[in-house]
Amino acid sequence: MRHAAIGLLCCALSFATAAAATPSSTSADARFKALSTAEWNWRVHEQLAWDGTAPIQSKLPSVDPASQATHVAQWLDVRHQLQAISTASLSPAVRVDEEVYRQQIDVLIAQQQFREFEKPLTSDESFWSSFSDTSALPLKTEADYRAFISQLHDAPRYFDQQIANMRAGLARGFTPPQVTLAGRDRSIAVIADATDPTTTSFYQPYAKLPANIPASVQAELREAAKTAIARDVIPSYRKLLQFMREDYIPHARTALAAESMPDGQAYYQSLIKEYTTLDLTPAQIHDIGLAQVKLLQAQMETVRKQTGFKGDMPAFLHFLRTDPQFYAKTPEQLLQQAAWISKQVDNVIGHWIGHLPRRRFGIEPVAAAIAPYYTSGRAGNGVYLVNTFNLPSRPLYSLRALTLHESAPGHLLQIPLADENSNQPDFRRKNYISAYGEGWALYCEKLGVEMGIYETPYDTFGMLSYQAWRAARLVVDTGIHSQGWTRDQARAYLHDNTALSDPEIDNEVDRYISWPGQALSYYLGELAIVAAREKAEKALGQKFNIRAFHDAVLELGSVPLPVLTTHIDRFIEAGGKGPYPDEE
Repeated sequence: MRHAAIGLLCCALSFATAAAATPSSTSADARFKALSTAEWNWRVHEQLAWDGTAPIQSKLPSVDPASQATHVAQWLDVRHQLQAISTASLSPAVRVDEEVYRQQIDVLIAQQQFREFEKPLTSDESFWSSFSDTSALPLKTEADYRAFISQLHDAPRYFDQQIANMRAGLARGFTPPQVTLAGRDRSIAVIADATDPTTTSFYQPYAKLPANIPASVQAELREAAKTAIARDVIPSYRKLLQFMREDYIPHARTALAAESMPDGQAYYQSLIKEYTTLDLTPAQIHDIGLAQVKLLQAQMETVRKQTGFKGDMPAFLHFLRTDPQFYAKTPEQLLQQAAWISKQVDNVIGHWIGHLPRRRFGIEPVAAAIAPYYTSGRAGNGVYLVNTFNLPSRPLYSLRALTLHESAPGHLLQIPLADENSNQPDFRRKNYISAYGEGWALYCEKLGVEMGIYETPYDTFGMLSYQAWRAARLVVDTGIHSQGWTRDQARAYLHDNTALSDPEIDNEVDRYISWPGQALSYYLGELAIVAAREKAEKALGQKFNIRAFHDAVLELGSVPLPVLTTHIDRFIEAGGKGPYPDEE
């Protein structure tokens, strides 16, 4: 979710300092670096971004309208300063930085101008679930643990501001559609109904404190945490729960389309730009999706015949959705299968990617409180989250594609690689652009064929079904938000064109309804990477090196798709040489 906070004086002082350090005689590179560094440091200080090194703050972000107004004014000023820097005067490397950074600032401005802060939730994520997820907190020292306790005490103020923003959104019809909010109050009730603070996720960091903190101090911290949770956190969740059940959900808008919201056409177009980084209309994206689904359906039919199944495609999909052989019997079995697949990938990944991240990842089940409405799997902070809820809806024939996407060589390889690239500025290392990141992860699902990860025709069909699922998102997202599609129409399209289980389809459709545009990033991102590879293979011929190509894609970190395309053009011009010597 997008947090916000800062006072106008603080902003003015921060950027006045930057300006003082960059006189008119300073080079364009230096001016850009000073501006972007100062703004990024401000974002981190105000908890609008995280760089992995800043100490944990003692307060939660301020998200009230005054702070939001300050943010948009600041980013508008930054964009004005960017426009005053001659792009032609920048060095080639900094020119790429500037293009990535400018896209970030434009997205941030658009979010503020459409007042996204008045809708701090989707069917898939929310400000309260982000707050209660303490698994990734960078708590190391006594000061860190005390600062987090201060954050817990700040919960009433923070929740009041969020509720006030939600009321403002409610008043102007700027909410997720009501149908996507059913049951989402349960994740609030998990905390609100707690009678023992130690049973909440907020207490977990204090259950086992670092050994270098004296025992007497540990005892004090635990008591302080319990007091803060009982006095401030649980009452905040109770207040939010009452608001959601009595006011927000009953009065949320009933229309589904983003284009039905205030200034809806411009709003949806801004989301398309944010999530795809491309200048495409909803109609263009819809047509791309229809064409790609048709192509994938033909491939799926070929693989269906390879299985030996006697029956047509609808019968085959029913067989896949209902036959017990395709489903784990226990959560442990599903987790073990995911772990085994990830180790099979480890065994061959060096043939396909030259430069690997130092950071490893774990595999854990999705938390029970959110599992009923969560995706089948997701990359968390150094962990591959596998949803073990409702096992009959988690097919094993899709698990290999899911694992390639969420763990390695997908998200849990790409994101750590970007973070470990000290040659790039923090605003690139710590940022995530959906079209690039999701496009790479989806490309990795297809790459699994070449890697030899799919062992049976059913596995291959599962991969193709996942490809069709993402292509179908182009049709469904634009259908819902621009062409008047109903929820049932979207569900039927996914049911007929993919092998997803019905519970998965329900969750996914609600996700697309409540989170316009995000679903468009996957397949359009993959298409860009596939097109770049095909161009490189054709141009380089025998000189094409797959490891060098993948390293060239990954060395960028998250970038807009046009930046990726230009980068691969330069890779081709340089003879296909990768960024690391052993690839030559």
